[in-house]
Amino acid sequence: MKPKIAAQSGTFESSDVIFLIEPLPHNSGRKIELYSTVMQQYGVSFRRIVDEMLDQFEMTDIHLIAKDKGALEPTIKARLETAIKRSLDQQEGTLK
Repeated sequence: MKPKIAAQSGTFESSDVIFLIEPLPHNSGRKIELYSTVMQQYGVSFRRIVDEMLDQFEMTDIHLIAKDKGALEPTIKARLETAIKRSLDQQEGTLK
């Protein structure tokens, strides 16, 4: 699936993560930017979670920016799922 609109989810508060999604031109692939205060400790796990969720939704032609402040895995998954659904115009969001 390809994002239809720009979308975001989450906050930049402690123990949370904010995801920003923008559609890219056709056949652009995935451009992923991950920033985290705990990247050295959990960066590999964070990247795995993001990749798995994008694969689950079969996302292509997407620019995803994640800014993490130590969110736990369930929070990361919930925030990313919400951002993806908002970008697919399946759920109301803040950038609509």
